[in-house]
Amino acid sequence: MNFKKRYLVILLFLSQLSFSQEGIAVYSDYLSDNYYLIHPSMAGAANCAKIRLTARQQWFGQDDAPQLQTLSFNARVGEQSGIGVILFNDKNGYHSQKGGKITYAHHIKFSRGDYDLNQLSFGMSAGLVQSQLDESSFGPDFDPNIYGSIQKDSYFNIDVGASYNYLDFYTHFTVKNIASNKREIYSDFESDNLRKYLFSAGYVFGYGKSLQWEPSVLFQYTDKTKEKSFDINLKLYKDMDFGKLWGGLSYRRSLDGAQYLDGNGVADQKMQYITPIVGINYKNFMFAYTYSHVTGNVKFDTGGFHQITLGINLFCKKEKFDCNCPAVN
Repeated sequence: MNFKKRYLVILLFLSQLSFSQEGIAVYSDYLSDNYYLIHPSMAGAANCAKIRLTARQQWFGQDDAPQLQTLSFNARVGEQSGIGVILFNDKNGYHSQKGGKITYAHHIKFSRGDYDLNQLSFGMSAGLVQSQLDESSFGPDFDPNIYGSIQKDSYFNIDVGASYNYLDFYTHFTVKNIASNKREIYSDFESDNLRKYLFSAGYVFGYGKSLQWEPSVLFQYTDKTKEKSFDINLKLYKDMDFGKLWGGLSYRRSLDGAQYLDGNGVADQKMQYITPIVGINYKNFMFAYTYSHVTGNVKFDTGGFHQITLGINLFCKKEKFDCNCPAVN
């Protein structure tokens, strides 16, 4: 990679930093039976309580490469309420953040019986995040504005959302970080508007009694920067004697690009990556692996993003809905 291309990558990386550290970034981990991680209205929506542990590592072999760990739990309480907790730790070079969220969701059933799924849900998460900027390794002559120590700042924010599950169809809408909050350690270049809008929808088709396939989409919009991106996903499920095998493919593309010098001309590139995913459900346990590969001429590293998800379902109801709805049943 020549100097000009490398300089573009650095600029793109820094321009995203001030707006990407808004809490838990939206990756492809929601496809690992983990919609609650991005949609608070899914807390307690399923027939089981769910624990999910994820670990994500980018760019193996690079020092201080981005990494993220999340631990979430959500469960139904009574007939119409759901609760949830999310803890996370996110590190990206000299920048890091850690925090937690607590969630309450309310579920309204419109079905006449116990086996027909027709449920409208509303949820709200309140979270506390601590951001940290480690400047302790910078020398005193690096920049007069560098403090040379570890700076920390905490802020509070709220996510709200709604979900609708009807038989084999589902849709979700969430607004993340609805409150205006500016962290002092990034005050010179960060806006106090961290709002992001998420919309997702999907349908699960049944083929015979043991095979299902699920197309879905996710759209993201960042309020301050006007950035837009979408995911197109396809998952397949195969029922087995011991549980379920499943896998899929996700394609993410940004609708906003950047120009860079390519030889004697100017080229344009939009962020896009492809993510295959494989998983297995064994009794009440779940394991999934995802690998995201970035495409394009300009990229920081040829390596991809690896993520592992471990899960366990607890207190499952014997009565299941009569539908192809793996996120709920």
